[in-house]
Amino acid sequence: MSYTLIRIISVLAIAGVVIRPFKLPEAVWAVAGALLLLLLQQISPAEALTGFSRGMDVYLFLTGMMLLAETAREEKLFDWLAAHATVLAKGSSTRLFLLIYLVGIIVTVFLSNDATAVVLTPAVAAAVRAAKVKNPLPYLLICAFIANAASFVLPISNPANLVIYGSHMPPLLHWLRLYFLPSVFAIAATYLMLYLTQRKALKQQTETNIRVPVLSRGGKTALYGILGTAVVLLIASAVDLQLGLPTAITGILTSAIVIISARKDPRVVIKGVTWSVLPLVAGLFIIVEALYKTGLIHAISQLLDQSAAHSTAGATWGSGFTIAAACNLANNLPVGLVAGNAIQITHLPEIVKSAILIGVDLGPNLSITGSLATILWLVALRREGHTVSAWSFLKIGFFVMTVALSLAIGSLWL
Repeated sequence: MSYTLIRIISVLAIAGVVIRPFKLPEAVWAVAGALLLLLLQQISPAEALTGFSRGMDVYLFLTGMMLLAETAREEKLFDWLAAHATVLAKGSSTRLFLLIYLVGIIVTVFLSNDATAVVLTPAVAAAVRAAKVKNPLPYLLICAFIANAASFVLPISNPANLVIYGSHMPPLLHWLRLYFLPSVFAIAATYLMLYLTQRKALKQQTETNIRVPVLSRGGKTALYGILGTAVVLLIASAVDLQLGLPTAITGILTSAIVIISARKDPRVVIKGVTWSVLPLVAGLFIIVEALYKTGLIHAISQLLDQSAAHSTAGATWGSGFTIAAACNLANNLPVGLVAGNAIQITHLPEIVKSAILIGVDLGPNLSITGSLATILWLVALRREGHTVSAWSFLKIGFFVMTVALSLAIGSLWL
């Protein structure tokens, strides 16, 4: 076994996920990396199974959320919501921009950032179609940026929050004392910077003569399912339960009720789900399990300890921005897994832990593949017939992320 070989394979696999050589799906590179580690006996089947098992809650969460989103899309719920949003906008592109942003906050806070990518993106795509917007990009960008900016308002707002704290999750009221103010700064700064970067593109009129379709019985059921899921997740968070199984149950139940009541072929919904996300996440969990053996986690925990002992302020700013940069180089899922394990074996000041979590959640707004939510957003975009280049996203993300991250971390002292 070679620690160097494990690190090389891991870096190449994660680079493949981020860069997507030959335009192959992200999952191909994550799975290939995990399989290569197994074939070269750098990780045993038992260790790979352990790594895979660590992600079970995330797999269940994503399965339930993707089923909910696909069922809602099939029942035209998003088209119905989009029509209402465009009517409320009254022809103003700026008002439509704000309305979508506010909805994005609500979805992210109560259903998670991954749900915003999966559920809100097709709704926004439908809204801009209904509004006959010539340049839909400013509105679609909201789904990516707010998914990360509002993802630490509550513990349930981002599965990465559960990874960072593990079994030491702060109670809900304590969480709000830690993160409510940084969240407000992050959300407000992200809106302001995103609006400023898109203000020229927003100088366009939107359609005012919008026909609001009648929502079908299946669409209403899907809407109740999404609202019910939000309630279930809040309750699960309050009583310190893992979120994956409740999400999977509500998603499967909602889909089943809609399919049975509408007498639809279940294969229509099943085929529409982007199942490749699951092997992508599983591959990354196995890769991180292999990295545990290289001493990387222990080295990071020692570095954090030394930094905090030298200067708490320096450790807070340094860890927050370093973690944010690492997320954009290697995606926040593996970075969050590594950072979370490092935090759990050391005794850091709470403000440093908070900065690390903010870096994991908000930092990915710099690049197009910084977080799992942004990757899900990209998949949803492609499905709707839209594309965004890595360079164009980076140019916007540099201003949006750096200002929001600076204000969010700075507010930890208030």
